[in-house]
Amino acid sequence: AVVDGETEFWYLQMIKRNERNIKVDIKPEIPQKKKLADQYIKVLELSKVYDKVIWIVDFDVILSESQKTKPNQRRVIDSFFEYKNSIEKKHKDIVLIINQPCLELWLLLHFEYTAQQFTNCEGAEKILKRHLTDYLKSEKYFTKQDNDIYLKLKANLPKAISNSKKSKAFDAESPYTGLTEMYKLFEAIEIP
Repeated sequence: AVVDGETEFWYLQMIKRNERNIKVDIKPEIPQKKKLADQYIKVLELSKVYDKVIWIVDFDVILSESQKTKPNQRRVIDSFFEYKNSIEKKHKDIVLIINQPCLELWLLLHFEYTAQQFTNCEGAEKILKRHLTDYLKSEKYFTKQDNDIYLKLKANLPKAISNSKKSKAFDAESPYTGLTEMYKLFEAIEIP
């Protein structure tokens, strides 16, 4: 799995630690270069080696990258959709998962459904903290022995999957609408 941030990396590690019966090996990777184009190249390279590659994208990172390239702002978003279309047409071995704005929305869906507008991850985190009052975006919090993030939320996983499937498909015309496609990860690794 190729991820663009540490929270996804830690979350995948906890799935691997706690779901010992899954028949796949989860190898989360954070590319050295985090630009969208570099991630896409890495995903394509890995697809030549592995049966299935999962690419988890936090769309707030793409929006942030597009903000940094103001004159070419639309180009970053357009590039993402070119990559997405290419994957869907030519690379059935790659599972693309979009989180808008970030993984914290997936964590929130373990408690409640929302598709509200998010301009950044902090908005999703704020709502998540109503349910996980001690939530911290830290390795210690995510990976605490016998109380890691996956174990804390596992009982609500079916609810999160159901809530995630309620999300509409990502819409370039409305890029701030909250959605997460993390259910695709659990389908790919065959965890109900």
